[in-house]
Amino acid sequence: MAEDVLGTVHGGVVDDKALKKADAFVEQEEGVISRHRGWLGHAVMAIAVIMTLFHLYAAYDIVSAQVLRPIHVGFVLTLTFLLFPMSRRFRHRLMPWDVLAAIASVVVVWYLIDGGDDLTDRYTSPFKTDVVMGLIFMALLLEATRRSTGWIMPFVAILFLLYALFGQQLPPPWTHRGYDFERLVGQLYMTLEGIFGIAVDVSSSLIILFTIFGAVLQFSGAGKFFIDFSFAAMGGKSSSAGRTIVLASFLLGGPSGSGVATTVTLGSVAYPMMSRAGYEKNAAGGLLAAGGLGAILSPPVLGAAAFLIAEFLRISYLDVIRMAVIPTLLYYLTLFVMVELDTRRFHMIGVPIADHQGLWDLTRQYWFHFISLISIIAFMLIGFSPILSVFWATVVAWLSSYLHRDCRLTPKKLWQALAAGSIGMLNVAGTCATAGIIVGVVTLTGLGLKFSDIAISYAAGSLLLTAVYTALIVWIVGLAVPVTASYIICAVIAAPALIKLGVPDYAAHMFIFYYAVLSEVSPPTALSPFAAAAITGGDPYATTLQSWKYTLPAFLVPFVFVLDPSGVGLLLVIPKGGSWLTIVYIFVTTAIGIIALGAATQSWLVKRTTGLERCLLAVSGVLLVVPGLLERLAGMTNAGAAYSDAVGIVAVAAVVALQKLRRT
Repeated sequence: MAEDVLGTVHGGVVDDKALKKADAFVEQEEGVISRHRGWLGHAVMAIAVIMTLFHLYAAYDIVSAQVLRPIHVGFVLTLTFLLFPMSRRFRHRLMPWDVLAAIASVVVVWYLIDGGDDLTDRYTSPFKTDVVMGLIFMALLLEATRRSTGWIMPFVAILFLLYALFGQQLPPPWTHRGYDFERLVGQLYMTLEGIFGIAVDVSSSLIILFTIFGAVLQFSGAGKFFIDFSFAAMGGKSSSAGRTIVLASFLLGGPSGSGVATTVTLGSVAYPMMSRAGYEKNAAGGLLAAGGLGAILSPPVLGAAAFLIAEFLRISYLDVIRMAVIPTLLYYLTLFVMVELDTRRFHMIGVPIADHQGLWDLTRQYWFHFISLISIIAFMLIGFSPILSVFWATVVAWLSSYLHRDCRLTPKKLWQALAAGSIGMLNVAGTCATAGIIVGVVTLTGLGLKFSDIAISYAAGSLLLTAVYTALIVWIVGLAVPVTASYIICAVIAAPALIKLGVPDYAAHMFIFYYAVLSEVSPPTALSPFAAAAITGGDPYATTLQSWKYTLPAFLVPFVFVLDPSGVGLLLVIPKGGSWLTIVYIFVTTAIGIIALGAATQSWLVKRTTGLERCLLAVSGVLLVVPGLLERLAGMTNAGAAYSDAVGIVAVAAVVALQKLRRT
C-alpha cells in the first residue's frame, strides 16, 4: 500500500492526495479493507497470526488435503468477513451480519471436516443437510470474493453454475445432459475436484507461504533496501531514472508478486526523480506500470498463477522458474531498450541523488537481504520441495534480519509480519476458491473439450489463428477478472485447443499465463497504469497507452514458443533435434526483433526514424518475433522460420545503414 512505503522520496515529494488516489487502485485489486482498532483489531490480528502459524506448521509437517484445504478456505472466509465490509460505507466498522457470516463460515467448514470420508463417499447421492450446507458455503464464498475482489468474478462463477444447471437447453455444440443442485454440491463442495481442487491446493500450500515470506522481507526492511540499492546502482547518468525503475521493479516485485502494489510503492518514491530527469507525466506512469508488471513475471516468486502452472502440469515449481528465465530477460531487455531510447527522445539529463548512501556502503550493511531471495532457489536446487524451500527461506529471512539493528524483527514486528502474511493473500485465496467452481463445472460438463473443438473449427485448423484467438480470449477474460482467475479459466477452457494442434502443454500454459498478465495494463480495468497516473498526475488512458508501448514487444514473445517447435528453446527446453546453439539462435533473433519493435514504437533508433524506417523496423520486428510468419502466409507450414528471420535481419540492417548515412 502506498502509505506503507518504506524509504524517502528522492529529490521531491508526491502529495498525500495523489498517494490516496493511487492507493484506491490498489484496493480495487486487493479489496477495501477495514482497519479495526482496540480489542477488535487485536482479535482479528490474532486470527490472522493463527492462520499463518497453522500454514507454517502444515508446510513443515504433513496435513492431509481433506483437512488442509477446507481449513484454509475457512480461515479465508472468516477473515474476509471480519476485514472486508459489505460496502464502502461500512468501512472500519464490524456489523452484525459480518459476525454471522464469519460464524457460518466456520460451521460449514467444520461440517465438511467432521463428515470425513463418509461425507466424501456419498458425493453422488448427498443428504439434504449436505446440500443445504454446500449451498450456504457457496453463497458465503461468492459474497466473500465479491467483497475482496469485486462483483465480476462471482458473476462469472454464477454464469458457469447456470450453465451446469440449464446447459441441456442450449443448442449444440454447447449442450450437455444437465445437472441438478445435488450433483453440483456433491462435485463442488464434497470432493477435491471442485472448490477444493487444484487452485485451493496451490493457495493453501504455496501462495500463502510466499505471501508470508514477502511480509517477513517487507517488515525487515528489504523493500527499502531494494529501492535504495537500485538508486545507488543506477544513479548519475542520463538514463539513470529509467534504469532505476527497471532494476527496482525487478527486486521489489519479486517478493511482492503484485503489479499494482509494486507500481504504487515504486512510483511514490521514484516519480520526482523521473520528472526532474525529463520524463513526461504519461511516459513516466507508463514505465512505472510496465515495471510493476514485471513483478508478476519475475523469478523467483512470479505471480500466484505460476504456482498453478506447476500444479496443472504436475511439474516442479523449479521447472516453472526455469521456463520463465529467458522470457523474463527478454521482458526486461524490452524495458531497458525503451529506457535508452527515451533518453535520446526526451533529451534527458542525469539526476544526482542527494543524501544517499553509496552502493558499496549499502551492500556492506544490508547484503543479507539478497540471501533471503537466493535461498529459495538454493533450497530447491539441493532437493527441497518448493513448500519446504519457502518455509526455510522465511526462517532465513527472519534470522538474518538480526544482522542489522535497523532490520531486526522484534516480537512486535514479527507479530505484524505474521498477520500481514495471511491478510495479504485473502483476495487471491478467495479468487482461487471461486475459480474452483468454474473448474469443477468445466470438468463436469466437458466444456473444455467442446470449446477447443469450436476454437479450432473457427480457426480452420490454423495454429496461428488459434493462437491469436486464444490470446484475445485470455485478454478479454483478463479485463474482467484478476490475473490468477483469468489464467485458471483459460487454462481449462483455451489451453486444450493449442495442445490439440501439437503445442506442448507447458508452452500452451506459459502462453496463457503471459497473456493473462497483460490484463494488468489493459483498459478498462488497467489498474497498474491508472494507479501510476494517480501518482504522476497524468491522463489514465494516455498512461495506459504508454504502458502498452513499453510492454507490447515483449508480449509477442509467447508466440515464439507456441508457433515454432524450436521456439520452446525460449523456455529453456532443448527442441527436438536441436541443441543449446538453437536456444542461443532463437534468443538472439527474438532480442533483435524486440529491439526493432521498440525502436519502431519510440520512433528512434540511432537517431529519429523516418516513416519508411519505422515501417521497416515494425515489419522486421514482427517477422523476427513471430516465427515463420512469411512461411505460414505462403502456406509453407513445415518450412521453419529461415526466410522470415533472414528478411527481418536484412531489414534491420538496412535501417541502421540508412540512419548512419543520413546526416540528420
